Amino acid sequence: MDKNIQGVNRLSSNDLLKNDKGVDKSQESSFGEVLKESLEEVNDLQKKGEEAMSDIATGQVKDLHQAALAIGKAEMSMKLMLEVRNKAINAYKEILRTQI
Repeated sequence: MDKNIQGVNRLSSNDLLKNDKGVDKSQESSFGEVLKESLEEVNDLQKKGEEAMSDIATGQVKDLHQAALAIGKAEMSMKLMLEVRNKAINAYKEILRTQI
């Protein structure tokens, strides 16, 4: 039952920082930039949802299904953003409770 494992190399910290495509993750966007982009995307979805609702209200909607999808995407993105905010606030409160 004694089998030798061949072809196993040691991993360095640089190997762990690379993603599947071999791109160095340390070169990617910071947390603040990712958060800002996400908030901008939520804002865009909210604007599209508001446009769809006003089109429905005024009877100018061409495709009711697409309007309903836009409203649904806006609602889900807002819920997700609120959950992320709540988790961040809870994490911050937990850090404040930590005694040094």
